[in-house]
Amino acid sequence: MASPARAADIKDEALCSVCLEYLTEPVTITCGHNFCRACITQHCEEWEKGTRLELTCPQCREPFQTGEFKPNTQLNNIVQKIKEPGIHPGKGKKPMTDLCKRHEECLKLFCEEDGEAICWVCEKSRDHKSHTVVPIEEAAQDYKELEQALALKKVKEKRAVITGEFNRLHTWLKEEEQGLLQRLAEEERETLQRLQENVSKLSQQSSSLQELIAELEKKCQQRAAELLKVRDRGSQSVKLQEPGAVSTELKNIYKICLAMKEMLQRFWGEWKLLSHSAVLCLGSGHSQGPRAHLA
Repeated sequence: MASPARAADIKDEALCSVCLEYLTEPVTITCGHNFCRACITQHCEEWEKGTRLELTCPQCREPFQTGEFKPNTQLNNIVQKIKEPGIHPGKGKKPMTDLCKRHEECLKLFCEEDGEAICWVCEKSRDHKSHTVVPIEEAAQDYKELEQALALKKVKEKRAVITGEFNRLHTWLKEEEQGLLQRLAEEERETLQRLQENVSKLSQQSSSLQELIAELEKKCQQRAAELLKVRDRGSQSVKLQEPGAVSTELKNIYKICLAMKEMLQRFWGEWKLLSHSAVLCLGSGHSQGPRAHLA
């Protein structure tokens, strides 16, 4: 089996040095070099139209005469074998995959200027001769690294977008939290203020009731007519007021309201009891008056 280097040499021998393509109808001139019949014929025609200097071989510059070229049938057969799909010297048949459509050779090279895979024949052609050509494995590795870099860039950009959205959401939630806490503090302050006002009112009413109780106890010993005046005056002067409504949103405030209500009801009960006692005292004093007078 031929080595890869020798196989490449065989391929080179199958190329025309003028057109850099596979030999077509190869002919041999006197110096021994082979060319496509069309290529060497055109070379001779251009020489005839030119300065009429000595006609030389396009490859080695040895002089030869026009028409002095012979068909090389054996070389032509070799070229045809090499050109068969999937046939490579020294390697046997290859699967017909990744082959150059033009030369039916394996696409083992990559042209960076044209961005396409090419074969070794394309590399030597005029289309790619001045281009940067690298092994296709190396180009594939570079492309893979480029893809990874682009994918990493996309991930970083997406991460930045997600992080920004979460930061904006966090800022919004923080602002909402501060606003709610501020409104709650204001509501608590207003509720406590109303409670203090109600406590102050209840305290004033309690003081009035205590004064009235003391006055009633003192007047119980007076005459019936004067006691009735005290009763009427007490009923008119002492009017308990319901405390203003406060928010029951907070548990402690609700408990305070219940305690204040119970205290108000207790004061009101005491007031009714004292009023009833005053009536009894009045009735007792009135019945004892005539008896004392009779005595």
